[in-house]
Amino acid sequence: MKLKDVLAVSGKPGLYKFVSQARNGIIVEGVTDQKRMVVLSTTKVSALGDIAIYTATEEVPLKDIFKKIYEKEGGKATISHKSDDTSLKKILEEIQPDYDKSRVYVSDIRKVINWYNLLTEQNLFDPNEKEEEEVTTDTAETGEKTTDEKASKVSKTLPKSKQTSKSIKRPEGKSATQSKTAGGKSKGGSASKKPSI
Repeated sequence: MKLKDVLAVSGKPGLYKFVSQARNGIIVEGVTDQKRMVVLSTTKVSALGDIAIYTATEEVPLKDIFKKIYEKEGGKATISHKSDDTSLKKILEEIQPDYDKSRVYVSDIRKVINWYNLLTEQNLFDPNEKEEEEVTTDTAETGEKTTDEKASKVSKTLPKSKQTSKSIKRPEGKSATQSKTAGGKSKGGSASKKPSI
């Protein structure tokens, strides 16, 4: 299963995969318990493949972070996401020393570790997974880059107003991770003190 097909649902623990469209949202299935539920179109949903971690110079895709943990742990699960703050910070520092400590909070690290462990325990993470190629072209009028890529199942089924969702929210754009829109541009943070994924 590719990370773009694994979903984090705001307010719900665990990870999910898309099953089908529902009348007022989408139907998802838990990757660990296979239980299905309807996610309303007003709920924020993020594909793990669209999430990145802030560093001092750039945003590192979550897939790359997972791959580094995978290599460090020899393909096995890592420490529990319930470990103490010091241990959680230490593991991220070991695999990504330049992560932005002012924007990546312990709560964000807990989510990353929890997601990695869930995927590893279910044999759903493939470190050699190759993403679909993106075609990048210059826009004549603005000079900006535009990305032409296949929209995900989730983007197709959610209303346009919900296609740009964030999985981790921070006050005034201070998000440790952020998801991309269907067009490839990333969004800033939104106001909420404690994320609840």
